[in-house]
Amino acid sequence: MNQEWILCHQQQRVCTLALNRPEVRNALSNDCLEQLVQQLELADSDSRTGAIVITGSSSCFAAGADLKELQQQTVASAMTDPRPQLWQRLNNISKPIIAAVNGYALGAGCELALACDLVICGENARFGLPEITLGLMPGAGGTQRLIRSVGKALAYQMILTGESIDAYRARESGLVGEVCPDLTTLERAEQIAQRISEFSPLALRAAKAALKTAQETNLSQGLISERQQFVALAGTTDRQEGITAFLEKRKPTFKGF
Repeated sequence: MNQEWILCHQQQRVCTLALNRPEVRNALSNDCLEQLVQQLELADSDSRTGAIVITGSSSCFAAGADLKELQQQTVASAMTDPRPQLWQRLNNISKPIIAAVNGYALGAGCELALACDLVICGENARFGLPEITLGLMPGAGGTQRLIRSVGKALAYQMILTGESIDAYRARESGLVGEVCPDLTTLERAEQIAQRISEFSPLALRAAKAALKTAQETNLSQGLISERQQFVALAGTTDRQEGITAFLEKRKPTFKGF
Protein backbone atom coordinates (compact mmCIF):
# COMPACT_ATOMS: atom_id res chain seq x y z
CA MET A 1 0.00 0.00 0.00
CA ASN A 2 2.51 2.58 -1.19
CA GLN A 3 0.09 4.64 -3.25
CA GLU A 4 -1.82 7.53 -1.73
CA TRP A 5 -5.38 6.69 -2.69
CA ILE A 6 -6.94 8.92 -0.04
CA LEU A 7 -6.10 12.63 0.02
CA CYS A 8 -6.61 14.33 3.38
CA HIS A 9 -7.30 17.98 4.04
CA GLN A 10 -7.98 19.61 7.40
CA GLN A 11 -9.72 22.98 7.55
CA GLN A 12 -10.71 24.25 10.97
CA ARG A 13 -12.55 21.31 12.56
CA VAL A 14 -13.47 19.55 9.32
CA CYS A 15 -11.43 16.68 7.88
CA THR A 16 -12.05 16.08 4.16
CA LEU A 17 -11.03 12.74 2.66
CA ALA A 18 -10.94 12.54 -1.14
CA LEU A 19 -10.84 9.25 -3.05
CA ASN A 20 -7.91 9.42 -5.45
CA ARG A 21 -7.98 6.61 -8.02
CA PRO A 22 -8.99 8.54 -11.16
CA GLU A 23 -7.64 5.89 -13.53
CA VAL A 24 -10.34 3.46 -12.33
CA ARG A 25 -13.02 6.02 -11.44
CA ASN A 26 -12.22 5.72 -7.73
CA ALA A 27 -13.01 2.00 -7.58
CA LEU A 28 -12.83 0.80 -3.99
CA SER A 29 -10.17 -1.89 -3.95
CA ASN A 30 -9.34 -3.58 -0.65
CA ASP A 31 -6.24 -1.42 -0.21
CA CYS A 32 -8.12 1.77 -1.07
CA LEU A 33 -10.91 0.92 1.35
CA GLU A 34 -8.37 0.11 4.05
CA GLN A 35 -6.65 3.46 3.55
CA LEU A 36 -10.01 5.21 3.78
CA VAL A 37 -10.93 3.41 7.00
CA GLN A 38 -7.53 4.14 8.53
CA GLN A 39 -7.92 7.85 7.78
CA LEU A 40 -11.46 7.82 9.17
CA GLU A 41 -10.23 6.23 12.39
CA LEU A 42 -7.45 8.81 12.69
CA ALA A 43 -9.97 11.62 12.26
CA ASP A 44 -12.34 9.96 14.72
CA SER A 45 -9.64 9.91 17.40
CA ASP A 46 -8.37 13.44 16.68
CA SER A 47 -9.84 16.06 19.03
CA ARG A 48 -9.19 18.73 16.39
CA THR A 49 -11.80 17.14 14.10
CA GLY A 50 -15.52 17.55 14.71
CA ALA A 51 -16.92 16.22 11.43
CA ILE A 52 -15.69 14.34 8.37
CA VAL A 53 -16.41 14.75 4.64
CA ILE A 54 -15.80 11.99 2.08
CA THR A 55 -15.71 12.98 -1.57
CA GLY A 56 -14.45 11.85 -4.96
CA SER A 57 -13.78 13.85 -8.12
CA SER A 58 -16.00 16.34 -9.92
CA SER A 59 -17.17 13.60 -12.29
CA CYS A 60 -17.14 10.46 -10.17
CA PHE A 61 -17.61 9.73 -6.47
CA ALA A 62 -16.80 6.02 -6.76
CA ALA A 63 -17.82 3.71 -9.59
CA GLY A 64 -17.87 0.51 -7.55
CA ALA A 65 -15.60 -2.19 -6.21
CA ASP A 66 -12.43 -3.24 -8.02
CA LEU A 67 -13.70 -5.77 -10.58
CA LYS A 68 -10.25 -7.23 -11.14
CA GLU A 69 -10.17 -8.22 -7.47
CA LEU A 70 -13.66 -9.67 -7.68
CA GLN A 71 -12.76 -11.63 -10.81
CA GLN A 72 -10.10 -13.53 -8.86
CA GLN A 73 -12.36 -14.25 -5.88
CA THR A 74 -13.41 -17.78 -4.97
CA VAL A 75 -15.85 -19.00 -2.34
CA ALA A 76 -12.92 -19.67 0.00
CA SER A 77 -11.35 -16.24 -0.51
CA ALA A 78 -14.75 -14.54 -0.23
CA MET A 79 -15.20 -16.14 3.19
CA THR A 80 -11.89 -14.68 4.41
CA ASP A 81 -12.23 -11.35 2.60
CA PRO A 82 -11.20 -8.45 4.88
CA ARG A 83 -13.83 -6.14 3.40
CA PRO A 84 -16.66 -6.98 5.84
CA GLN A 85 -14.39 -6.03 8.74
CA LEU A 86 -13.36 -2.81 6.98
CA TRP A 87 -17.00 -1.84 6.41
CA GLN A 88 -17.75 -2.60 10.06
CA ARG A 89 -14.89 -0.39 11.19
CA LEU A 90 -16.29 2.37 9.00
CA ASN A 91 -19.69 1.84 10.59
CA ASN A 92 -18.10 2.22 14.03
CA ILE A 93 -16.88 5.78 13.38
CA SER A 94 -18.54 7.92 16.05
CA LYS A 95 -18.18 11.35 14.44
CA PRO A 96 -20.61 12.58 11.77
CA ILE A 97 -19.63 11.68 8.20
CA ILE A 98 -20.95 13.57 5.18
CA ALA A 99 -20.68 12.22 1.64
CA ALA A 100 -20.15 14.92 -1.01
CA VAL A 101 -21.14 13.16 -4.24
CA ASN A 102 -20.59 14.31 -7.80
CA GLY A 103 -21.04 12.01 -10.78
CA TYR A 104 -21.36 8.26 -10.38
CA ALA A 105 -21.87 6.58 -7.00
CA LEU A 106 -22.34 2.99 -8.13
CA GLY A 107 -22.00 -0.37 -6.44
CA ALA A 108 -19.58 -0.05 -3.54
CA GLY A 109 -19.53 3.71 -4.19
CA CYS A 110 -23.28 3.88 -3.57
CA GLU A 111 -22.83 1.65 -0.51
CA LEU A 112 -20.18 4.06 0.79
CA ALA A 113 -22.59 6.99 0.41
CA LEU A 114 -25.31 4.97 2.16
CA ALA A 115 -22.92 4.25 5.04
CA CYS A 116 -22.37 7.97 5.60
CA ASP A 117 -24.63 9.96 7.92
CA LEU A 118 -25.56 12.68 5.43
CA VAL A 119 -25.34 12.81 1.65
CA ILE A 120 -24.99 16.06 -0.30
CA CYS A 121 -24.80 15.70 -4.06
CA GLY A 122 -24.41 17.66 -7.25
CA GLU A 123 -27.02 17.82 -9.99
CA ASN A 124 -24.90 15.43 -12.10
CA ALA A 125 -24.90 12.68 -9.45
CA ARG A 126 -26.26 9.22 -10.13
CA PHE A 127 -26.76 6.46 -7.56
CA GLY A 128 -27.08 2.79 -8.37
CA LEU A 129 -26.37 -0.80 -7.38
CA PRO A 130 -25.75 -2.51 -10.74
CA GLU A 131 -24.22 -5.69 -9.31
CA ILE A 132 -27.09 -7.83 -10.66
CA THR A 133 -25.95 -7.07 -14.23
CA LEU A 134 -22.63 -8.79 -13.44
CA GLY A 135 -24.10 -11.89 -11.86
CA LEU A 136 -23.51 -10.43 -8.43
CA MET A 137 -25.50 -8.72 -5.70
CA PRO A 138 -24.63 -5.91 -3.29
CA GLY A 139 -22.47 -7.25 -0.48
CA ALA A 140 -21.41 -4.24 1.58
CA GLY A 141 -24.74 -3.21 3.05
CA GLY A 142 -26.49 -2.16 -0.13
CA THR A 143 -29.58 -4.33 0.22
CA GLN A 144 -29.98 -3.43 3.88
CA ARG A 145 -29.24 0.30 3.87
CA LEU A 146 -30.94 1.16 0.60
CA ILE A 147 -34.31 -0.25 1.61
CA ARG A 148 -34.09 1.64 4.90
CA SER A 149 -33.31 4.85 3.01
CA VAL A 150 -35.67 4.77 0.04
CA GLY A 151 -38.29 2.15 0.97
CA LYS A 152 -39.26 -1.22 -0.49
CA ALA A 153 -40.53 -0.27 -3.95
CA LEU A 154 -37.54 1.73 -5.13
CA ALA A 155 -34.96 -0.47 -3.40
CA TYR A 156 -36.31 -3.60 -5.11
CA GLN A 157 -36.44 -1.82 -8.45
CA MET A 158 -32.89 -0.48 -8.23
CA ILE A 159 -31.32 -3.71 -7.00
CA LEU A 160 -33.23 -6.18 -9.18
CA THR A 161 -32.91 -4.13 -12.39
CA GLY A 162 -29.50 -2.57 -11.76
CA GLU A 163 -30.90 0.79 -12.86
CA SER A 164 -29.53 3.98 -11.33
CA ILE A 165 -31.41 7.10 -10.23
CA ASP A 166 -30.51 10.75 -10.65
CA ALA A 167 -29.86 13.34 -7.98
CA TYR A 168 -33.41 14.63 -7.71
CA ARG A 169 -34.97 11.15 -7.50
CA ALA A 170 -32.40 10.36 -4.81
CA ARG A 171 -33.43 13.43 -2.85
CA GLU A 172 -37.14 12.73 -3.24
CA SER A 173 -36.68 9.16 -2.03
CA GLY A 174 -34.65 10.07 1.04
CA LEU A 175 -31.21 8.87 -0.04
CA VAL A 176 -29.87 12.42 -0.40
CA GLY A 177 -30.42 15.39 1.88
CA GLU A 178 -29.61 18.20 -0.54
CA VAL A 179 -28.85 18.72 -4.24
CA CYS A 180 -26.42 21.51 -5.22
CA PRO A 181 -24.93 22.91 -8.40
CA ASP A 182 -22.07 20.57 -9.29
CA LEU A 183 -19.31 23.09 -8.61
CA THR A 184 -20.52 23.80 -5.10
CA THR A 185 -21.13 20.26 -3.80
CA LEU A 186 -17.94 19.91 -1.79
CA GLU A 187 -18.12 23.48 -0.52
CA ARG A 188 -21.68 22.92 0.70
CA ALA A 189 -20.81 19.61 2.37
CA GLU A 190 -17.87 21.22 4.15
CA GLN A 191 -20.08 24.13 5.18
CA ILE A 192 -22.53 21.73 6.81
CA ALA A 193 -19.67 19.79 8.38
CA GLN A 194 -18.25 23.00 9.82
CA ARG A 195 -21.60 23.88 11.39
CA ILE A 196 -21.87 20.39 12.87
CA SER A 197 -18.30 20.51 14.18
CA GLU A 198 -19.05 23.57 16.31
CA PHE A 199 -21.40 21.60 18.57
CA SER A 200 -20.51 19.47 21.58
CA PRO A 201 -18.60 16.34 20.52
CA LEU A 202 -20.37 14.41 23.27
CA ALA A 203 -23.83 15.48 22.12
CA LEU A 204 -22.97 14.70 18.49
CA ARG A 205 -21.71 11.24 19.38
CA ALA A 206 -24.80 10.53 21.46
CA ALA A 207 -27.19 11.79 18.77
CA LYS A 208 -25.48 9.74 16.06
CA ALA A 209 -25.58 6.63 18.24
CA ALA A 210 -29.30 7.08 18.89
CA LEU A 211 -30.03 7.63 15.20
CA LYS A 212 -28.12 4.48 14.25
CA THR A 213 -30.09 2.52 16.83
CA ALA A 214 -33.30 3.83 15.26
CA GLN A 215 -32.21 2.44 11.88
CA GLU A 216 -31.11 -0.91 13.21
CA THR A 217 -33.71 -1.84 15.87
CA ASN A 218 -37.38 -1.46 16.72
CA LEU A 219 -39.07 1.59 18.25
CA SER A 220 -39.04 0.32 21.84
CA GLN A 221 -35.31 -0.37 21.80
CA GLY A 222 -34.69 2.93 20.04
CA LEU A 223 -36.55 4.88 22.69
CA ILE A 224 -34.57 3.16 25.44
CA SER A 225 -31.30 3.95 23.67
CA GLU A 226 -32.31 7.56 23.12
CA ARG A 227 -33.15 8.03 26.80
CA GLN A 228 -29.89 6.43 27.88
CA GLN A 229 -27.91 8.79 25.67
CA PHE A 230 -29.94 11.77 26.89
CA VAL A 231 -29.38 10.90 30.56
CA ALA A 232 -25.65 10.34 29.99
CA LEU A 233 -25.33 13.90 28.67
CA ALA A 234 -26.85 15.29 31.89
CA GLY A 235 -23.54 14.88 33.66
CA THR A 236 -21.43 16.71 31.09
CA THR A 237 -19.92 20.16 31.27
CA ASP A 238 -20.86 20.76 27.64
CA ARG A 239 -24.56 20.41 28.42
CA GLN A 240 -24.32 22.94 31.21
CA GLU A 241 -22.32 25.30 29.01
CA GLY A 242 -24.84 25.03 26.15
CA ILE A 243 -27.82 25.87 28.35
CA THR A 244 -25.99 28.64 30.21
CA ALA A 245 -24.76 30.23 26.99
CA PHE A 246 -28.29 30.22 25.56
CA LEU A 247 -29.69 31.91 28.65
CA GLU A 248 -26.85 34.44 28.62
CA LYS A 249 -27.38 35.07 24.89
CA ARG A 250 -23.81 34.19 23.90
CA LYS A 251 -22.12 31.55 21.77
CA PRO A 252 -21.25 28.40 23.76
CA THR A 253 -17.72 27.14 24.11
CA PHE A 254 -17.83 23.36 24.09
CA LYS A 255 -14.90 21.43 25.55
CA GLY A 256 -15.88 17.83 24.88
CA PHE A 257 -16.38 16.79 28.49
